Amino acid sequence: MSRIGTIARRTFLIGSAAILGGVAFGTYAYRKPHANPIAGAGIGAITPYVLIDPQGVTIITPRAEMGQGIQSTLAALVAEELDLPWDQVRVMHGPPAAAYYNGAMLQEGVPFAPTDEGWLAETARSAMAIPAKFLALQITGGSTSIPDAYEKMRAAGAVARVALVQAAARRLGVPAESLRTEGGAVIGDDGTRIPYTELAVDAAASDLPDVPPLKSRADWTLLGTSLPRTDMVEKSTGTAIFAGDIRLPGMRFATVRMNPAIGAAMTGFDAAAALTLPGVEQVIELGNGVAVVGSTTWAAMQGAAAVTFDWAPAAYPGTSDEMRSQIAAAFTADTVDSIPRDDGDVGQANGQSLQAEYHVPPLAHATMEPMQATAHLQDGHLTVWVGTQAPGLAQQAAAKAAGIPEENVTLHTTQMGGGFGRRSEVDVTVHAATLAAALPGIPVLVTWSREEDMTMGPFRPMASARLSGSVRDGAIEAFDLAIAAPSIMETFGERFGIPMAGPDSTLSQGAWEQPYTFPNYRITAHRAPRTVPLGFWRSVGASHNGFFHDCAVDELAHLAGADPLAFRLQHLTHEPSRKVLEAVAEMSGWGNPRPNRALGVAFSLSFGVPTAEVIEVEDTESGIRLTGAWAAVDVGTALDPRNIEAQVSGGMVFGLSAAINGQITFAGGHVEQQNFWDYEPLRLHQCPEIQVRILETGVKIRGIGEPGTPPAAPALANALFALTGTRARELPLSGSFRFA
Repeated sequence: MSRIGTIARRTFLIGSAAILGGVAFGTYAYRKPHANPIAGAGIGAITPYVLIDPQGVTIITPRAEMGQGIQSTLAALVAEELDLPWDQVRVMHGPPAAAYYNGAMLQEGVPFAPTDEGWLAETARSAMAIPAKFLALQITGGSTSIPDAYEKMRAAGAVARVALVQAAARRLGVPAESLRTEGGAVIGDDGTRIPYTELAVDAAASDLPDVPPLKSRADWTLLGTSLPRTDMVEKSTGTAIFAGDIRLPGMRFATVRMNPAIGAAMTGFDAAAALTLPGVEQVIELGNGVAVVGSTTWAAMQGAAAVTFDWAPAAYPGTSDEMRSQIAAAFTADTVDSIPRDDGDVGQANGQSLQAEYHVPPLAHATMEPMQATAHLQDGHLTVWVGTQAPGLAQQAAAKAAGIPEENVTLHTTQMGGGFGRRSEVDVTVHAATLAAALPGIPVLVTWSREEDMTMGPFRPMASARLSGSVRDGAIEAFDLAIAAPSIMETFGERFGIPMAGPDSTLSQGAWEQPYTFPNYRITAHRAPRTVPLGFWRSVGASHNGFFHDCAVDELAHLAGADPLAFRLQHLTHEPSRKVLEAVAEMSGWGNPRPNRALGVAFSLSFGVPTAEVIEVEDTESGIRLTGAWAAVDVGTALDPRNIEAQVSGGMVFGLSAAINGQITFAGGHVEQQNFWDYEPLRLHQCPEIQVRILETGVKIRGIGEPGTPPAAPALANALFALTGTRARELPLSGSFRFA
């Protein structure tokens, strides 16, 4: 909150004063841009990405910072073109606004593989910019932040720089061509130096210039280097502001307790015992649960534990076994959602055959920071502080919950302790707004308990896959993979009132678009019945389809008697994909003898990023240990190598944690896992040293938040087979192997 006094719907205030005499710069793709969210502060003709006021330059980075470092990289895009030193950069998330829509968000759903760069595929992707603009979804997800921002945020910095040079030229009475920019200032031939802050008013007085040519990569000074993250000091000193850090006079603290049969009704409750506890002030009904309000969060949580409930039963199957039976029954012709790949004729194979079935359980997001939001309704205006990946959707939901017009809601997007797709949901925002409306004039901080967070979802879906494959003459002859799972998009669309017509691309995501050249190659997606609420989990469908697809390839390699890594290369012609496999082979010393140890390799192309990973395992007296991990990725253009390495490493750890221990199970319609002790992430002593290599041979720039996750589980499963001879076809792996 230190730099943000108020962010109103059409006004920015920095510190305690308006940006009087400041200027904001940015660019749009279309002639009629969305309304500028920072107009109306008496500044003149401005646009949304760069603010210059007497105190300095602030770069608006309208994507959620959840620990992935995105705001630093987005700021560097602008600062590079603006010739702004890194130590002068200030960063602000910005308000919910259509102007900050994610233009790349819809491109992932076009029915063309990322490796297809033909005119039809490119035309389809370009066409997605139009509905993306009019849907105006300001969302952080799908590894789209960098692809969306790469051109437009550099353009914002370039426009700002030219406008400032033109303002300096008018002041000095010299041609603009005689001036240059350096270190946050415009410099004349005679050495005259005018800081940007002194030129803001003059720059605002004229029309903004067209976008000039952007810098060539050879001229970059910030991009392409490993920069200190802009949030590093705040997070190291504990001064970063999260939703749970907001403190306002008269604040009350609340938690919720909802029916553990997710979505079912609450038929009754008794709060008498809770209301006798110190610090517990109110218990407010929320339909299928209650909120407990108190003087502290601890008091509220103690009160919630003391309330007794009559819960209605779940409408979905009550046990994990019943849910799996539903998925097994979905492998029929009338449940086919799509057949996104059907090359050759898989029925014509007559080589050595393999039939296999794979299974994965539902998974929780388990972010480090539980769900939290603060809300304050005062004089008909609601202010919300929440860590959200979808601020526009959160603002709409808050307005509806409070019963006020959307324009009467101000939403501050705070930093987040992890997201992984979970914070694209608006449930905690709705709870905070509902309580603020019930307690007008009183600010309320809502904090879910870890148990509530773990058991309410939404979850990554349970899924199964069936392989029918064959090899002949040392190569794959047929590869027929059928996948069945409930639809993520169906349940997500239902929650947000967004109709989701047609096939759900997430059902086959990470399977159909793999760049293999099998002559007979079919991927079929079956839609299983809906059960519990589903959501976007890091790498979405690719998270489990990567396990299905790559384990199947590995099994066929062994059936053919081939080296698993060489076998993958044999079936790949896509050069960036070949190069990441070759790189990870070199890094890991693939093929070298390693007594008592074994290696497993996996490859997956997700979100346009070819990713290869190798895991080394060792059998010890205390169990199997992970002793090494290597990853190679191709992002096209690496803007911040150290941050990319961190994201790939984090994605691997996230995937390995899920592969070894992660599962959500159901009994009596309720989730059985409650906290980190029974939903255990990878421990520090279990985590191997990870080495990452970044390649840049791809044509397009790509995001990296998710691609490190899909290959992790199959690489480990394949290593375990190489070590023990036992083939794992089901996650979590701790059900079949003992880990140290």
